[in-house]
Formats: sequence, structure tokens, C-alpha cells
Amino acid sequence: MLSMIAIRLAVLVVVGWSLTLLPQQARNSDLACVSSPAAIGAARPPANFVDAALDDMLRHD
Repeated sequence: MLSMIAIRLAVLVVVGWSLTLLPQQARNSDLACVSSPAAIGAARPPANFVDAALDDMLRHD
């Protein structure tokens, strides 16, 4: 049983070292989280919808 743990640990160490030797991928300089102001406005629901949803949630509590 101890030998199986040692073999698995050795395999994990070898895989870890091999992953560090792989070439790194080129990174995209554009941030995925940053959106344009037009996209932010289009994704936001209208204010009256938010108010109605909030009223409905408060009514059920």
C-alpha cells in the first residue's frame, strides 16, 4: 500500500515538472471583464422591471 502511494506521488511530481517545462501560451492583453459602456447599458434591465421584481420578492416574504 505504501509503495502505491509512493508511485502515485512520483507520477504527480513528474507531471508537475513536465507542465512547468511546457511553453507558456501567449496572453491576450484585452481584459475579458471590461465591457464598453454601450454593452453595460444594453445588459441592464429597465428600472421599472427591477422595481416590480423587488416588490414581488418583498410581498412573498
